[in-house]
Amino acid sequence: MANVRDLKKDINYVLGDIIEAVYIWELTNPDKDNKKAEAIIDEAIVTFDELITKVNQKDVEDKKKHFKAVNTELEERGRKLIDKINAL
Repeated sequence: MANVRDLKKDINYVLGDIIEAVYIWELTNPDKDNKKAEAIIDEAIVTFDELITKVNQKDVEDKKKHFKAVNTELEERGRKLIDKINAL
């Protein structure tokens, strides 16, 4: 990971793409109930807020380790959200 700016961009792009995928699913499936899809969008927004808060923490002892943990958490939570989209 190059720097904090790149990590913030990664968080934004990954979760933005997930939200976009949900919107595409909603458009291609207008006859299905969208409550689960809306819940995925809400979860993605909460995830975004939590990860950005963690990135902006100032009282971190080992910044490199902290940012690596945030990146790993982004991957894990992103995969779970994608799995939920695929299950719709």
